[in-house]
Amino acid sequence: MTVLLATSGDLPQGEPGAPALDAVLAERGIDFAWARWDDPEVDWSAADLVAVRSTWDYVTRHVEFLAWASSLDQARLLNGADVFAWNHDKRYLMDLDDLPSVPTVWVTSATQLVGAVDALGTAVVKPAVGAGGQGLAVLQAGLDEDQAAPHVERGPVVVQPLVESVHTRGEVSVYVLDGQLTQRFDKLPGAGDVRVNEEYGGTVRAVETGDVGDLVLRAYDAMGARFGRAMDYLRVDLLQWEGDWVISELELIEPGLYLDVSPANAAPFADLLQARLARS
Repeated sequence: MTVLLATSGDLPQGEPGAPALDAVLAERGIDFAWARWDDPEVDWSAADLVAVRSTWDYVTRHVEFLAWASSLDQARLLNGADVFAWNHDKRYLMDLDDLPSVPTVWVTSATQLVGAVDALGTAVVKPAVGAGGQGLAVLQAGLDEDQAAPHVERGPVVVQPLVESVHTRGEVSVYVLDGQLTQRFDKLPGAGDVRVNEEYGGTVRAVETGDVGDLVLRAYDAMGARFGRAMDYLRVDLLQWEGDWVISELELIEPGLYLDVSPANAAPFADLLQARLARS
């Protein structure tokens, strides 16, 4: 196979909306297959290119996942294992230099968590290694260590102020594929929640890029400077904080393309694969 698209056992046929990407790749004459990243029968070395896509189980198996990524030929792996190692833990949000981002504290104990929440009054707490809104909690000042302990018992967490605009402006996701701004998606949380994920009642719609393109490209350039090479793909998630757009997440491992909402990212992602194949 020319291209292997890495997925998880839960999604053997690929991410939601994958048929849109499959169709474009087939039209281009690109040989491809979806393959479980943890399938011992897959010969990853036989692929000219490996693109990590819907490997969303890595959050509970990140040591194994990063070891797998590091075992691949890095010249054939989009973005690269060093990028994955940096991006898989939300501590990276404290390491964005001059990029505006949601203030973030990384904590490892109940004592630290109590102090961090008390300092904010109302705080959003997320597993440092996590995705899809799982384990997210909104906590109020005044909790004791016994109440805080369950939130850190499975590992470190990040603590952020509650960005109230998520209820009105929502969260924005914008993609850069092979250096080009492609699609923006606006996401709103469900009633009584701050999570914009559809499984928690959130809604997603495709819109024009609008006024966030400059910040997204700044993030793209910053990642290129950090790793000494341009990123093959990048998704930037944004919130409005104190009147300005700031980064809430950078997705450099396996951002879903929202192909089930709009197929608009299918052709640009195929362009990316085609361009990388031409270089190999």
